[in-house]
Formats: sequence, structure tokens, C-alpha cells
Amino acid sequence: MVSPDVENLLYDVKLSSVGPATVTGPDVVHEPSNMDLVMKLHYLRGVYFFSKAAVQGLTIYKIKESMFYWLDLYYMPCGRLRRSESGRPFIKCNDCGARFIEAKCDMSMNEFLELNDCSLQNRLVYNQVIGPELTLSPLVMIQITGFKCGGMSVGLRWAHILGDAFSATEFMNAWGQVLATENQLPKSLDQKKSQLQTQVQISANENLSTFPLSVKQVDPVGDHWLTPNNCKMGTLSFQITATQLTELQSKLSGQSQNGKLSHFVSISAVLWKCLAKIRGESEPSIVTICRSKTKGRLGNNPILSVIKVDYSIANLGAMELAALIMDQKVDESSQIEQVAEKNQGLADSIVYGANLTFVDLEEANLYGLELKGMKPVFANYIAHGVGDEGVLLVLPSRNGGRTVTITVPESQVSQLKALMKKEWNIC
Repeated sequence: MVSPDVENLLYDVKLSSVGPATVTGPDVVHEPSNMDLVMKLHYLRGVYFFSKAAVQGLTIYKIKESMFYWLDLYYMPCGRLRRSESGRPFIKCNDCGARFIEAKCDMSMNEFLELNDCSLQNRLVYNQVIGPELTLSPLVMIQITGFKCGGMSVGLRWAHILGDAFSATEFMNAWGQVLATENQLPKSLDQKKSQLQTQVQISANENLSTFPLSVKQVDPVGDHWLTPNNCKMGTLSFQITATQLTELQSKLSGQSQNGKLSHFVSISAVLWKCLAKIRGESEPSIVTICRSKTKGRLGNNPILSVIKVDYSIANLGAMELAALIMDQKVDESSQIEQVAEKNQGLADSIVYGANLTFVDLEEANLYGLELKGMKPVFANYIAHGVGDEGVLLVLPSRNGGRTVTITVPESQVSQLKALMKKEWNIC
């Protein structure tokens, strides 16, 4: 297939906004938690691909109309950031809305997906970070792209200060429910409404003895919320089928004293081993494991654990690395909360890519967004604002397998792809 002209891939691009159908009320604000502010320099880019049958008759007017009612429930992401007198960011819920983008693509959806190119998938999500003017920067951007075959993609750019990938996927799934009920708020969503803004705070009374390894403080970025990298980053996404998962688990669990390993642990161990080979003397001897404590509400409340190895891992097998992930991780969530409380949420930091970071999203309801009762043909999420060490997201796929999305220095992408195919028959 001839490579597409990336610059001219999309055309007829239009920008507008959507917001709550009713006024939220005067002087409503949302105070991000300390952990929300720890994650503020990160973003998520989600993209959902739907067939022609799923979107037939679904006009831009109907889409926007449903979103007005949907955003009555999720009014907080429609606000804009401000700073208090101390400088701590907060969200003013002023109904400025989410940015809405319409575009057309001069390819069929099948042609697009066959390329399996994450740089192209990013074109289906509007690329804009927060700042340099906080008061004008949308926290959420939604892009509708029509393919020449009649299919459609729905792209989401989600500021991580709002919440993790579980928050983002439930946010999108709720839109599908509102659309399906012709703009009526389903009872299941109405019951969630009072819980959406609930923040879970961690006690920070203990003395901080060591600085957490899973967070890296970076130079102040001011009101432009993106930290620069020392190298160009690239993203690779590949599918692991249910059969391949069974084979992978069999190989590792058969050698493990802990019995059967989770898919996430197995995949993480294999990728850790591959990246250690590629990086040589700069092998990742410190890795971060990120899991979510609470799923489905807005906010960040992760379990951030770190594994530090003070010896070379070059000669360790994937099974031994899996054992380290299972048995040697140290939960630093409380320490991170203490650091954020101490600096009053004013320091700039990164988690994804501070160390090589493995994010467990296996239980995310990624295919819960349905149009006309049909699930996406394919859905994926990519992390943005990632540090130089890289990040790996493990997501569910439609047929019992897993989608793995990895962002690492661009120079390592082709090597990683070749090594995964050669040693694990995964590509």
C-alpha cells in the first residue's frame, strides 16, 4: 500500500464547542486532588473506530445534541483552569465546553487500520495541550472523523488532571448511553452523578524518609503543561491474540513458583526483557507499575509501585522479571501524596516515563462505547506527555486478547518491533 500523505490525510476540518445543556451555576469550582496535580502534565488520546452500519443516519447535529445532555452530567470537564492566590490550579466550572472537531479522511477505515500506524491514529485526536493560557484551554477535545467508506472514528484528547483512563473510558461510554436513550439520562448514570466529584485523599501524616522513585520532578513549565523530552518519542501498538496470551502465560507460569501470572504481568515482563536488551548499559533497572484503586469515577487515585534492581538484569529471563513484578514492588502512593501535600501541589512532575512505566488497564471498559448497539471495530488509547524512559499501556481487545501500546524513544521502536516478533512471535 502506498504511504498516505500525512499532511493532507484530513480535510474539511471544522472547530466548534459543545457544553452542558443547562447552566451549571455561579461560582462552582473543582479542586483537583494532590494526585490529580501530580499527573497534570500527562494526557490520554483515545480513538474509537465504528463501521458504516453503526453510524448510518448519525448526523453531526444528532451527535452534538446528545452531547449537550451528556455534558450536563459531566460539567466539570467543560470548565477551565484557574490558579488560586497560592498558585495552585483549580477548575472553574463555567460551562465553556469541550472543543469539538469535525474532519474527513480520504481513506477507507480498513485501509487506515491496516497501516497500524500510531502516528496516523494520533491525527484522529486533536493535538493540543493545556496552555500557554490556562483560561482559554479546553480540558477535553472530541474529534469526529468520517472515512470515505462511511465509517467514522471518535477521538478523545483527555487531560490527565481530570482522571485516569478508567475515568476517560467511562466518560465516553456514558455518551453512548445518552445517545441510545435519545438524550434521556439513564438511571444508572443519574445514580453516579453525585459520586463523580468524590475525591479520595490519602493520609499524609507520616514523616517522609525517602523521595519516591516513581515520580520525577521536572523544571517548572508555567502555564504551558508539557515537559520537553531529551529525545524524539515514538509509539508502537500491537495486538496479542487470546491464543498468544495463553502460550505466553504457559511459558512463564510453567517456570514460576507463583503459579499462573496475570496477562498484565506476563506482557510487562516480556517487554521489560526486550527493552533491557535494546538499551544495553542503560537497561531499565527501575520500573514503575501503575494500577487504579477506584475505577469509573473522575479523578486520579492510582497505586504507584516501584521495582528497583541493584544488579544487572541483562541475563535475567522474562520469568524472573515477572517474579520481581509480583513480589518486589514497593507501593509509593502514600509517599507521593506526602510530597504533593508538602509542596502544595505547585511542583511540576511526571509519572509516565519517569522510569519505564507499565500501566495496567486490562479491566478498563474500552469497548463500552456503543453506537446503535454496536461496539467499535477497534479502540485504543495512547499516553502523551511521556518522559524519556517510556510507558506501556496494556488494554483489552475485542476478542479476549490484549492491545499493547508502547511509547519509547523513537530510535528503539523498530528494534522493539523486530525483537518481539523474533523472540515471542508477537508483532
